Amino acid sequence: MKLQWKSKLQSTVMTGVFAALLAVLSQISIPLPTGIPITLQTFAVALCGFTLAQGMGTLSVGVYLALGAAGLPVFAGFSGGIASFAGMTGGYLWSFLLMAFLCGLGAQLKSKALALALGMTGLALCHLCGALQFALVAAVSPWQAFLAASAPYLVKDVISVAAAYGVAKALLFSLHKARLVTLS
Repeated sequence: MKLQWKSKLQSTVMTGVFAALLAVLSQISIPLPTGIPITLQTFAVALCGFTLAQGMGTLSVGVYLALGAAGLPVFAGFSGGIASFAGMTGGYLWSFLLMAFLCGLGAQLKSKALALALGMTGLALCHLCGALQFALVAAVSPWQAFLAASAPYLVKDVISVAAAYGVAKALLFSLHKARLVTLS
């Protein structure tokens, strides 16, 4: 399904709105002893991609990451700064771009199964990059990193991606009905 905004201003505003939504949902967080909290970030990243498609969805995540890199406290636990990308959770942060892109690519397809498969592929890449950086920073094996930094979150994240797909479809339907976007 191809998404067409009525104006350049609307697409710019929506990119900012979704970056802000990602910042807000990142703060809904339950800390864990591993140093990686349970958040709604993966839901929000997938929602950006599924709703805004690969270009604007990835851009909205990029805006969020740039705000965090500049030091604004938009990451989980009200953290921010360039050092966040070098820490234990940095691999998850920068791989959000891949996830948003793949979810957005999936949103362009007519097949729900293929869209979700691309979203899950993005999620898998996010977990892979996150676990590898966790392993490097924590000086543990990749397997230990996976068990500590990815395995406890997989079920929640799979549900998050599927839920984001459903919410995105509902949002797009409402935006189309309000004549703010054209869907083809």
